[in-house]
Amino acid sequence: MSQPQEAIFAAGCFWGVEDRFRQLPGVIDAISGYTGGHVDHPDYRQVCSGETGHAEAVLVRFDPDRIGYTDLVHAFFAMHDPTTPNRQGPDVGSQYRSAIFPLDDTQRAIAERVMAGHQETLARPIVTEITPATAFWPAEDYHQRYLEKRRAQMS
Repeated sequence: MSQPQEAIFAAGCFWGVEDRFRQLPGVIDAISGYTGGHVDHPDYRQVCSGETGHAEAVLVRFDPDRIGYTDLVHAFFAMHDPTTPNRQGPDVGSQYRSAIFPLDDTQRAIAERVMAGHQETLARPIVTEITPATAFWPAEDYHQRYLEKRRAQMS
Protein backbone atom coordinates (compact mmCIF):
# COMPACT_ATOMS: atom_id res chain seq x y z
CA MET A 1 0.00 0.00 0.00
CA SER A 2 1.18 3.49 -0.83
CA GLN A 3 1.32 6.24 1.73
CA PRO A 4 -2.34 7.05 2.54
CA GLN A 5 -3.62 10.40 1.32
CA GLU A 6 -6.43 12.60 2.57
CA ALA A 7 -9.28 14.60 1.06
CA ILE A 8 -12.01 16.76 2.61
CA PHE A 9 -15.55 17.14 1.28
CA ALA A 10 -18.81 18.71 2.49
CA ALA A 11 -22.09 17.58 0.93
CA GLY A 12 -24.83 18.14 3.50
CA CYS A 13 -25.24 16.17 6.71
CA PHE A 14 -21.98 14.32 7.30
CA TRP A 15 -23.62 11.03 8.36
CA GLY A 16 -24.59 9.98 4.84
CA VAL A 17 -21.49 11.43 3.22
CA GLU A 18 -19.20 9.56 5.62
CA ASP A 19 -21.13 6.32 5.06
CA ARG A 20 -20.98 6.58 1.27
CA PHE A 21 -17.26 7.35 1.17
CA ARG A 22 -16.54 4.55 3.63
CA GLN A 23 -18.09 2.05 1.20
CA LEU A 24 -15.77 2.91 -1.70
CA PRO A 25 -13.00 0.37 -2.34
CA GLY A 26 -9.69 2.00 -1.47
CA VAL A 27 -11.10 4.27 1.22
CA ILE A 28 -9.31 3.47 4.47
CA ASP A 29 -11.35 5.69 6.75
CA ALA A 30 -13.89 8.51 6.69
CA ILE A 31 -14.26 10.85 9.66
CA SER A 32 -17.16 13.23 10.25
CA GLY A 33 -16.17 16.70 11.38
CA TYR A 34 -16.20 20.43 10.83
CA THR A 35 -14.07 22.69 8.64
CA GLY A 36 -14.11 26.02 6.86
CA GLY A 37 -15.01 28.15 9.87
CA HIS A 38 -13.41 30.62 12.24
CA VAL A 39 -13.83 28.91 15.65
CA ASP A 40 -11.30 26.44 17.06
CA HIS A 41 -12.66 23.12 18.34
CA PRO A 42 -16.31 23.80 17.47
CA ASP A 43 -19.00 21.44 18.68
CA TYR A 44 -22.16 20.31 16.92
CA ARG A 45 -24.39 22.85 18.66
CA GLN A 46 -22.10 25.72 17.67
CA VAL A 47 -21.85 24.58 14.05
CA CYS A 48 -25.64 24.14 13.81
CA SER A 49 -26.10 27.73 14.94
CA GLY A 50 -24.56 28.78 11.62
CA GLU A 51 -22.38 31.33 13.40
CA THR A 52 -19.01 29.54 13.23
CA GLY A 53 -18.78 29.42 9.44
CA HIS A 54 -18.02 25.69 9.49
CA ALA A 55 -19.44 23.08 7.17
CA GLU A 56 -20.29 19.56 8.24
CA ALA A 57 -17.55 17.75 6.36
CA VAL A 58 -15.83 14.41 5.97
CA LEU A 59 -12.11 13.75 6.03
CA VAL A 60 -11.42 10.81 3.73
CA ARG A 61 -8.23 8.76 4.10
CA PHE A 62 -7.56 6.69 1.01
CA ASP A 63 -5.05 4.39 -0.64
CA PRO A 64 -4.07 6.12 -3.91
CA ASP A 65 -3.09 2.75 -5.41
CA ARG A 66 -6.71 1.62 -5.09
CA ILE A 67 -8.71 4.82 -5.60
CA GLY A 68 -7.60 8.18 -6.88
CA TYR A 69 -8.58 11.67 -5.82
CA THR A 70 -10.33 12.11 -9.18
CA ASP A 71 -12.55 9.12 -8.37
CA LEU A 72 -13.36 10.60 -4.96
CA VAL A 73 -14.40 13.91 -6.53
CA HIS A 74 -16.65 12.10 -9.02
CA ALA A 75 -18.20 10.14 -6.12
CA PHE A 76 -18.71 13.40 -4.21
CA PHE A 77 -20.69 14.92 -7.10
CA ALA A 78 -22.74 11.72 -7.48
CA MET A 79 -23.76 11.57 -3.80
CA HIS A 80 -25.47 14.96 -3.49
CA ASP A 81 -27.08 17.82 -5.38
CA PRO A 82 -24.29 20.35 -6.01
CA THR A 83 -26.77 22.90 -7.38
CA THR A 84 -28.58 23.75 -4.14
CA PRO A 85 -26.93 26.48 -2.07
CA ASN A 86 -26.74 25.74 1.66
CA ARG A 87 -29.15 22.84 1.42
CA GLN A 88 -29.26 19.08 0.98
CA GLY A 89 -32.70 17.53 1.25
CA PRO A 90 -34.34 18.66 4.49
CA ASP A 91 -31.08 20.06 5.90
CA VAL A 92 -30.82 23.82 5.44
CA GLY A 93 -28.06 26.20 6.51
CA SER A 94 -24.53 27.19 5.56
CA GLN A 95 -23.19 24.20 7.54
CA TYR A 96 -24.78 21.96 4.85
CA ARG A 97 -23.14 23.67 1.88
CA SER A 98 -21.51 21.80 -0.95
CA ALA A 99 -17.75 22.29 -0.74
CA ILE A 100 -14.44 20.72 -1.62
CA PHE A 101 -11.48 21.63 0.57
CA PRO A 102 -8.34 20.76 -1.43
CA LEU A 103 -5.19 20.07 0.55
CA ASP A 104 -2.85 21.18 -2.24
CA ASP A 105 -2.75 22.69 -5.74
CA THR A 106 -3.00 19.29 -7.42
CA GLN A 107 -6.24 18.48 -5.59
CA ARG A 108 -7.57 21.94 -6.43
CA ALA A 109 -6.85 21.50 -10.15
CA ILE A 110 -8.49 18.07 -10.18
CA ALA A 111 -11.56 19.35 -8.31
CA GLU A 112 -11.96 22.25 -10.75
CA ARG A 113 -11.60 19.97 -13.78
CA VAL A 114 -14.07 17.37 -12.49
CA MET A 115 -16.55 20.05 -11.45
CA ALA A 116 -16.41 21.63 -14.92
CA GLY A 117 -17.14 18.23 -16.45
CA HIS A 118 -20.14 17.69 -14.18
CA GLN A 119 -21.43 21.20 -14.95
CA GLU A 120 -21.72 20.22 -18.61
CA THR A 121 -24.26 17.54 -17.63
CA LEU A 122 -26.48 19.74 -15.43
CA ALA A 123 -29.13 22.29 -16.34
CA ARG A 124 -28.59 24.39 -13.20
CA PRO A 125 -25.27 25.93 -12.13
CA ILE A 126 -23.11 24.08 -9.62
CA VAL A 127 -22.70 26.09 -6.40
CA THR A 128 -19.99 23.88 -4.87
CA GLU A 129 -17.25 25.95 -3.24
CA ILE A 130 -13.64 24.99 -3.81
CA THR A 131 -11.82 26.50 -0.85
CA PRO A 132 -8.32 25.65 0.43
CA ALA A 133 -8.45 23.34 3.44
CA THR A 134 -8.16 24.79 6.89
CA ALA A 135 -8.22 22.99 10.23
CA PHE A 136 -10.45 19.91 10.31
CA TRP A 137 -12.10 19.28 13.67
CA PRO A 138 -13.44 15.74 14.18
CA ALA A 139 -17.06 15.67 15.29
CA GLU A 140 -18.14 14.18 18.60
CA ASP A 141 -17.86 10.40 18.92
CA TYR A 142 -21.61 9.83 18.61
CA HIS A 143 -21.48 11.24 15.05
CA GLN A 144 -18.75 8.86 13.89
CA ARG A 145 -20.07 5.87 11.88
CA TYR A 146 -23.55 7.05 12.85
CA LEU A 147 -25.49 5.27 10.09
CA GLU A 148 -23.41 2.10 10.52
CA LYS A 149 -24.28 2.06 14.23
CA ARG A 150 -27.99 2.66 13.45
CA ARG A 151 -28.05 -0.26 10.99
CA ALA A 152 -26.45 -2.53 13.61
CA GLN A 153 -29.07 -1.49 16.20
CA MET A 154 -31.90 -2.32 13.80
CA SER A 155 -30.66 -5.79 12.84
